[in-house]
Order: sequence, then C-alpha cells, then structure tokens
Amino acid sequence: MIALDRTLMLHGLALAVVVIGGALLPDWIQGLVILAFGKGLVVLGLLLLMRTGLVSFGQGLFYCLGAYAAVSVARIFTLPDSLLISDAILMPLFGGIVAGIIALILGFLLANYRAIFFAMLSLAFSMILYGLLIKMSVLGSSDGFNVAYTTVAGVAIAQSAKLYVLYAVSSAMVFIAMVGLHRYLRSHMGRLAPAIRDNELRVEYMGSSVRYVIHVNFIIAAVLAGVGGGLVALSSGHVDPDLAYWTTSGEFVFVAVLGGTANVAAPIMASLLFEWIKSAAYQYAPYTWQMVLGIALLLVIMFLPQGLWSVFNRQAKEA
Repeated sequence: MIALDRTLMLHGLALAVVVIGGALLPDWIQGLVILAFGKGLVVLGLLLLMRTGLVSFGQGLFYCLGAYAAVSVARIFTLPDSLLISDAILMPLFGGIVAGIIALILGFLLANYRAIFFAMLSLAFSMILYGLLIKMSVLGSSDGFNVAYTTVAGVAIAQSAKLYVLYAVSSAMVFIAMVGLHRYLRSHMGRLAPAIRDNELRVEYMGSSVRYVIHVNFIIAAVLAGVGGGLVALSSGHVDPDLAYWTTSGEFVFVAVLGGTANVAAPIMASLLFEWIKSAAYQYAPYTWQMVLGIALLLVIMFLPQGLWSVFNRQAKEA
C-alpha cells in the first residue's frame, strides 16, 4: 500500500509539473505532447495485452472508432448547447465507450486465440473498418471530415486557450489511466496476466478463467485506445480512415516495444520520445524518416531489449 501511494504521489507530481510547465511551452510542442499522450493511451492498453502474452496488430480499429465516435457525436446529437456536441472531455470518453462496446462483442471471438492468430485476427478487423470507412460517403469517405470543440465540462473556452486546455485535459486523462492501470495490475485480475503468459493451463487449474481475463483485458485496452483516438482527433481537428490502417497499428506496436512493459509510465515516455524522433526526422530527413525510426528501434532492441524503462530498473539495481 505504501509503494502504491508513493507511485500515486509521483504520478500526481509529474502531472502538476506537466500541466503547469505546459503553459510555458510553444503551441507546436503542446500539440506534439497531446498527440503523444493520445497515442500513449493506446500503447498503455497494448502493455496490458503484452503482459498477458498477446500482441495486437489491430489496435488501430479501436483508435479509429474512438476518433470517429468522438467527432460524430456532434452529428448525432443536434440539441442546441448540448454538452455532447463539442465538449473536450465528453467526446473522448464517448469514443472510449463505443470502442469498449465493440471490444466486448469481438472479445468473445478473439479471447479464444493466441499468438499470431490473435494478432492477425485483430489486424483483419481493423482493415475491415478501414475498408468500410473508405466507402462511406456519409463519413467523408477517404477524405474524412473536420471536428471542433468549444466547451470543457460545459464551460465555454476562448479560441486562444483551446490548445492549452486540451493539453491539460489530455494530461489529466493520461494520469487517471496510468493510476487506474497501475492499481489494476496489482489486483487479482491484473496479477493473472503474466501467469497466463507463462502457463495458462496452470491458471485454469487454479480455478481462474483464462478466456475471461483475456476478454476483460481486451476491453480495457480498447477503451484506452478509444479515448486516445478521441484526444488525437480533437488535437488534429480531423479524422480519416487512415487511423484504422495497418501501419497505424504497427506504429503502436513499435512504441510498445520501444517502452517495454515494466511500468505504466513506459508507454507514455516511449510515445513522447517516438513523436519527438518522428517530428525531427520529418524536418531534417523528410525522405528517409522511416529509416530513422527503424534505426532507433534497432538500437533499442540491441542495447535495451526490455525497453527504455529497463534503464531505470538497471539504475535501481546498481543503487
């Protein structure tokens, strides 16, 4: 309990520093951090799946669903001055709910599969969504459509403050997700994840349902991805079918490998580093940025096979 409170305190301190310090950052850095936080939520869900021994190449499905659900709510609910129309908090949460419902349904099938079969099936569903969105003119087809938000928790915000407010909202959502997942990983259900990865037959003999645990973890990962997709949609002001494309899901796996699964802060840290490398590569090597990212991943695999967080674990052991 003491360690848990210490972790909560450290995460809370980090949140305060990020939110307060963010007011001093230029707009482009705030936008980059929001993007990293949104994608980091998706990778946070991948951490839970990877601890269970599963790798999903289809998290773009829930990321895209969350983005489209968050921005489409303005087209569905047309009541004047409704909070559901353009609220920067409720829109991502609605995206997470929609993604969670779809994961609940798909989980009855996917919870039966492991290894490459789970990865390929999740990828297949993601590409099905991509194909559907490409053909749906009502949702903008391949062009997608724009989105805007005007309130936060029902309070109208000025145009000049919108970016920082979204920065603060995304920071708070990441903090809540990290603390929530931290507690979950230390619960009975959370502790079953590595046991399933190591020997799921033994878990069944102990009286726990492996399929049930995988199903729950799959839903949690989808909800996180949906909220992340909603945040990224609000940050960029646009959604399109490429959010569900296989390269997007591959990018999430890239970041998950980069960070490792040792700590809930690892995906967020890795996502921030990835977006910084990607932004710098776009600027200084626009024609070879994929090679830069590939070299970065190769170096991590060679020197930090357990991910970036292994640096902190190594320092703790040496101390």
